[in-house]
Amino acid sequence: MADFTIFAFMRILRFLYTAWAIFWFVSLFLILFPFFWLFLQKETWKPKAHYLNRLWGKLYFPIIGMPINIKYETEIDVNKTYVFCANHFSYLDIAVMGLVIKNYYAFVGKAGLKKVPLFGYMFRKLHIQVDRNDKQSRAISLTRSLKALKNGRSIIIFPEGGIKAKHPPLLHLPLKDGGFIMAINQQIPIVPITFLNNFHILEDGKYLLNPKAVEVIVHKPIETKGMTSNDVEALKEKFKEVVQGALNTAHQT
Repeated sequence: MADFTIFAFMRILRFLYTAWAIFWFVSLFLILFPFFWLFLQKETWKPKAHYLNRLWGKLYFPIIGMPINIKYETEIDVNKTYVFCANHFSYLDIAVMGLVIKNYYAFVGKAGLKKVPLFGYMFRKLHIQVDRNDKQSRAISLTRSLKALKNGRSIIIFPEGGIKAKHPPLLHLPLKDGGFIMAINQQIPIVPITFLNNFHILEDGKYLLNPKAVEVIVHKPIETKGMTSNDVEALKEKFKEVVQGALNTAHQT
């Protein structure tokens, strides 16, 4: 009986914490949305809208009392272009990324996000949408991503193709080729990113947050100079070794 009472009490606390987090998630976005809208009206103003994403994160996570602990294995040059590739076990990954990466970037995310009220408008204007079940959509998103990279804008992509892992912290395999093809095509580095515990804080399919510190590792870039399309599988394997290795170490699997 005592164990059940403690469990019920902890669940109520998690519910209240989640409600608090949702309130501030929405409220901060609504406060900033007029500025998002303004800065999205011209292409040259979009970096300001991008900065608002980062500002939102800087305000949001301290307000809800969720520390973001980021370990950088090396300094990432904010003036260089990269393809940032991360594991993706939780929707929290997207919200945290704005604090992890300081470069000007575009997300490659699922097309369904553009249907979310207000947020969808910002996402559609600022980032790149893809319907992974549609061959034409995949081709268009690849073209747009390559154009962004040529213009000096980094790309963030989740090579698992969404939140698909059945047994985190094990990556969902096989990894999608897109991000690796982009990097090789433009001869720019891949930067692996490992979200170590977001799936414990906000599990896929569950809606209650666990109030824990987020743990992230930004790994050393993997160079692609000299690589060709024949090296896509080898590059994917290098990414997998880095990210899965970090996950295994953190969770002792």
